[in-house]
Amino acid sequence: MFVTMIAAKIRAYLRYRETVRELSRLTDRELDDLGLSRSEITFIARSHASA
Repeated sequence: MFVTMIAAKIRAYLRYRETVRELSRLTDRELDDLGLSRSEITFIARSHASA
């Protein structure tokens, strides 16, 4: 059970980092086209990782 919980936390963290990396690569114009601002990247990444 403990190992499963740790593995899930690691997977969530990796999803978070990947999402931040991908969104950070976009230009401000591309983010605007998606309806996002640069300041929302961490919030979106956390939401994605916890889903």
